[in-house]
Amino acid sequence: MLKHKYIKSNRSRKTDDPFFIQNGRFKDGRIDTVYRSDWSEDVYISEVGQKEKMRSSFNKTRLIFFKIALVFFLMVLLSKTAWLQIVKGEEYLSMAEGNRIRIERLEPKRGVIYDRNLRPLVRNKANFLLYFVPIDLPEGDELDKILDRICTVVEGIDKEEMLTKIGKVERYSLESYVPLFVADNISYDSAMKLYLESSTWPGVVLDNRTNREYLSFGIKENEETAKFHSLSHIIGYTGKINDKELKAFGDEYLPIDYIGKMGIEYFWENELKGIGGKKQIEVDALGKEKKIIGQKLAEDGNNLVLSLDTVQQVKLEEIVLKHLEKLGLTRAVGLVINPQNGEILAMTSLPTYDNNMFARGIKQKEYDLLISEQDRPLFNRAVSGEYPSGSTFKPIVAAAALEEKVVSENTTFLSTGGISIGQWFFPDWRSGGHGRTNLRSAIANSVNTYFYYIGGGYNDFVGLGVDRIVEYAKLFGLGSQTGIDLAGERSGFVPTRAWKEEVKGERWYIGDTYHIAIGQGDLIVTPLQVAMFTGVFANGGSLYRPHFVKTILSSEDEPIAETEIVPIRENFIDAYNMHVVREGMRDTVRFGSARSMQVVPSEVAGKTGTAQWSSKKDHHAWFTGFAPFDNPELVITILVEEGGEGSSVAVPIAREYLQWYFGEYKKE
Repeated sequence: MLKHKYIKSNRSRKTDDPFFIQNGRFKDGRIDTVYRSDWSEDVYISEVGQKEKMRSSFNKTRLIFFKIALVFFLMVLLSKTAWLQIVKGEEYLSMAEGNRIRIERLEPKRGVIYDRNLRPLVRNKANFLLYFVPIDLPEGDELDKILDRICTVVEGIDKEEMLTKIGKVERYSLESYVPLFVADNISYDSAMKLYLESSTWPGVVLDNRTNREYLSFGIKENEETAKFHSLSHIIGYTGKINDKELKAFGDEYLPIDYIGKMGIEYFWENELKGIGGKKQIEVDALGKEKKIIGQKLAEDGNNLVLSLDTVQQVKLEEIVLKHLEKLGLTRAVGLVINPQNGEILAMTSLPTYDNNMFARGIKQKEYDLLISEQDRPLFNRAVSGEYPSGSTFKPIVAAAALEEKVVSENTTFLSTGGISIGQWFFPDWRSGGHGRTNLRSAIANSVNTYFYYIGGGYNDFVGLGVDRIVEYAKLFGLGSQTGIDLAGERSGFVPTRAWKEEVKGERWYIGDTYHIAIGQGDLIVTPLQVAMFTGVFANGGSLYRPHFVKTILSSEDEPIAETEIVPIRENFIDAYNMHVVREGMRDTVRFGSARSMQVVPSEVAGKTGTAQWSSKKDHHAWFTGFAPFDNPELVITILVEEGGEGSSVAVPIAREYLQWYFGEYKKE
């Protein structure tokens, strides 16, 4: 075993020894060296002659931790670089490019809407629109000055509202490049002032876009005045896109775009709007266009040809309005359709409204006034109104009874004023009844007793029962939407046993069947549904989908597509049974509840209805019919809310229209 010892050096060295560390004084020409103990050096001497070594004192464990930390920070750096370059690379590239090159969307021209005779119902007009590009807007006092000036030039703009909008957009985000709507429908004078001044305002853009103008049509009452009629419930209107719509339709629109809101404008939005183009531009420091680098032109929207005849539309509305004024009423529906294909020739829902108010940007006061009106002018009663059908439903029950062989055309029942079930009495509308009645006369005179029998049965006679009535009601299109190309259509309602038990907690009674058999109770329909099932009787058995659009044209008015005319359902009623019901409807005009229709210069068939809906208010008045009887050209359906008797209120309106149609209109 090697042994080591430590010795302390305290030897004298010559002063010329360069490695000699001295601390002492001269004595006799020599240096008397004194070594301080704290400076003394321990020297390791091996007994085996081992040379001196210098030993490291560094802790290698710490080196491992240092390496781990270094790797961790390198990984963080690489991850951040990958995030910026790969994940967010495109976004930041777009932001960087946006500082000098930008892509603007080119607005397509919205398609025009024509009536069946190619008369335009709308036109596109110039619209001055102001918007901001937030990324280019200045900050601080400069922005305040610009906003103050805009508020001075353009009426109705609120500075605080603009600041709030701007504040919601994160600066230097992609959203800051998206146009921020400020105002539209700016007057020409204000637009010219903005045009001149905004050239030096960074981020402020005055654009010339298009807006809709809806045309009105009128018939001169005399040389000095003309009465104008609106198509608002049919055409609808466009308006600035809202946040919900913008989120739903993704990249197809910008926040400054307009979109169909109601009517044809809404339902046929995809055909009308066209496809936007793109323009790549170079901008200056203010965000203003310097030059166009490249562009792809927009594709204009398609034009639409409607089945609507504006001449018939105007006349129908004029006649309905005249009769309402005489009656002191305000709410009514008129429908004229082609029973051979489902085309709608005229549709009026009163009261109506001016859709140009919405197209130009309706003011809050105007909107509040509209929605506060008791008559609800924005409500399209023709497709969205749900009413008890009254006796207009009876031809469906008659067809079902014939088809199910519950009765034949010659089956008769005695009407003495109604029938009694226990303590309940179900009346006829005529006191004392109608005497012995067959199916044709029951339709013609709207004899309730006959339909109580065939609907619910009485004593030993077995009627259809509610289940079969419901089945045939649905075959004729009730209880579901017709599929018309307008938004907001309602389905009506056909009650069932299961529904009553679930919703009302009651079982179905025979009285419920009696009520539904005469079109009362919980059965509700839309005027459009009544017109369409009347069309089934008119054409002999085919249920069509009602529609407005006949043809789709290109922006150059070249035909693209025609609406396919295919029945939803056909031949579900035997031809002879259909013939019997049609004759009953013809008898309604010949000697029944619509006898006043005989003055029409064409054979008319139809059905009146008086629908009870309130114990405190008047009944709704119905008439629905078709003409000519042998080869029907049109179906007409009239509903007057709270009008009273269908025969005395709705029939005169239909009669006047049909007299005009088969007289003056046909001659012209």
